[in-house]
Amino acid sequence: MTMPDLEHALDALAARVSSLREARTAYPSDLAPTLDAALAELDTAAELLAAAGEELHKAAGRRPGGKKEGPQRELKLLRQVFRAFPVPVIVLDGGGVIRRINGETSRVLGSPDGYLVGRSFPLLVDVSRRAAFRSHLTSVLQTGQPAAFETRLAHQGRTHTVQLALTRLTMPGEPQQMVAAVALPTEVQLPGPDTGRPEQSDGALLMAASKRQDLLARMGALLLDDDALRQPIALARATRLLAADWADWVIADMVREGLPRRAIVVAPKNHPLGGLVRQVEDADPAASQVVAQVLERGSGVVHEMIDDETILGFCADGPLLTAMGAGSLLCVPIGATDGALTLIRAGDRAPFTLADLGVVQEVGLQLGLAVRAQSSFQSRSRAAEALTASVAPRNLPDVPGYEASAIYNPGASVGAEFYDVFPVTGGWGFALGGAAGKGEEAASVSAMVRGGLRVLSAWDSDPDVVVRKVNEALVKQGTGMFVMAVTGFVQGRKIRLSSAGHHPAALLHPDGGVRFATGGGVPLGISPEAETGVEDLTVGVGETLVLYSEGLISSRNETGETYGEERLADVLGRCTGQAPATVVKAIEADRHAFSGGQVWDEIVILALRGV
Repeated sequence: MTMPDLEHALDALAARVSSLREARTAYPSDLAPTLDAALAELDTAAELLAAAGEELHKAAGRRPGGKKEGPQRELKLLRQVFRAFPVPVIVLDGGGVIRRINGETSRVLGSPDGYLVGRSFPLLVDVSRRAAFRSHLTSVLQTGQPAAFETRLAHQGRTHTVQLALTRLTMPGEPQQMVAAVALPTEVQLPGPDTGRPEQSDGALLMAASKRQDLLARMGALLLDDDALRQPIALARATRLLAADWADWVIADMVREGLPRRAIVVAPKNHPLGGLVRQVEDADPAASQVVAQVLERGSGVVHEMIDDETILGFCADGPLLTAMGAGSLLCVPIGATDGALTLIRAGDRAPFTLADLGVVQEVGLQLGLAVRAQSSFQSRSRAAEALTASVAPRNLPDVPGYEASAIYNPGASVGAEFYDVFPVTGGWGFALGGAAGKGEEAASVSAMVRGGLRVLSAWDSDPDVVVRKVNEALVKQGTGMFVMAVTGFVQGRKIRLSSAGHHPAALLHPDGGVRFATGGGVPLGISPEAETGVEDLTVGVGETLVLYSEGLISSRNETGETYGEERLADVLGRCTGQAPATVVKAIEADRHAFSGGQVWDEIVILALRGV
């Protein structure tokens, strides 16, 4: 076939294919005749390709003495054939890599000219037919016999059911034989309004940019939520948000003891929890090339088309990406070196782009900060809980002849109030107080004083002696903090109190009267010579001794008025004959109503009632 004959045949083929497209549009309910004709035209296209290949081969044999003239004519001929061919044609090498595509291929697949060159064509083929395609490709190369079969092609969010015809080509200048693949679409599913390439229009570009900004805003609000700090839920929330709109699969791998460990896998909603999902969960991320690359370099990567399906590792069914039907992949670091976040889209969705990489990389940085903040917060919370446990007993012991109850409200921050009830020689002891200040240092000083009072009470029967020894030890420690404290030893109905700058205890009588003890003294830790206030009380049956912290008395209402001891006495007067548990709850409820529920400082209330 001469060149003019070939060009004439191509023009005629283009006209017939155009007519078939019009027939398909005009008669959508009766596609059988149109499909039969289309298949016949596919055979014609394959024959024309074979004729073009023979013409190229003859041109190579007629090459004159000049070494450049022949190849240039052949290249010109090949380009003319490709430009004019009215159906998608792809030239593949023996490995299935795309070497040439014509304009109709780019138009049908929705990709820029030349975008697919150098990519692996099997990645466009439906996963279930890839093995069959490779077998047909090998057979065509070895036998020279054409092959045709139906399959699906997916790219840029478009899905095509096509009749694919493969024909062997011998091309001048190529050391190996090629295969021409002619794809005649029989059914096309166009992308949705939000899946097209953002470069197609300014409006699409703006919508895509808005969607990325919305993701960052939603992710920031999610990660800054209080619950995300208090509980280990930030990672799970972030991966679910990404899976909702951005990916079919989302995988988070976190570095533990120097190695990546699979932490979370979010699969498409239509996947059962077992099967493939379990295989992805069980796969070792340390064997993933892409995860290792991202963790090593500290920067993300995007594969708009996945050329190597082994980069995420393997499962029982082969490469993970093959089993997942992956079309494109994006992987970014979580934080600096805390882990890797991998997003995967199926082959029938629009691929990830560099713009997507930028926004998801920012998400990875935010997520890393959130994970570190969560870890730090939980460490501090555990420390605060440990300090709280060191200044307040879990349970009050039974004190013979008395009922006891207490309330401890830690306030808005780690404070320094403490209370304790403990055995002493010949009876029981109790203590209540707090260091001046806030935070871990103040709490540790309070814990030291509480422990000192408890330990020294095992050897001394006078609480005032114990308080003075603790003061001496505190001064020698040189903490720079002082501690207000009151300590009492109970022996029968007698209670001996030693006060070091603490508020006076209140004694509620059965008739409703309230009397405050002397209190007084100088806080511990100020001077080597302690100045204390000592008083002996008798607590009869039905009487209640109440000790309280600075946080209760100094609580304020919205006008700035303090709670004070006078209001405390009024509440106690209404609690005559009540159990200690009822008394402390009544005081706390009254304070809560007075201050509108606000708690700034720790509040401790300890009540002992004679029975």
